[in-house]
Amino acid sequence: MPMGKYDIKADPRGLMYEAYRMDLSIEDARTIFFDWAIGLNDGANLHSIRELLDIYGLDHPDHPMTTVLREGLDTNSVKPTRQGGRRARQAGKERT
Repeated sequence: MPMGKYDIKADPRGLMYEAYRMDLSIEDARTIFFDWAIGLNDGANLHSIRELLDIYGLDHPDHPMTTVLREGLDTNSVKPTRQGGRRARQAGKERT
């Protein structure tokens, strides 16, 4: 029996279900991924991303959303965030 829009625990709002039915740019896919990630009650995690890749990625290997989901699994792709305030000033003093 095929899965419905709201049948996937990792995609309770059906965003990924809809995304895989659209012709998206990589930027659109990243926006949808961000919306999906912040919309999860328990937060996005690697298990949820793997579940979505297992469901959609195998049938749609060249879809931009598959690319973005794979990027989400790559913990090395996370860029360091800017440090502000006291931490940045402390780091600046250490460099001089």
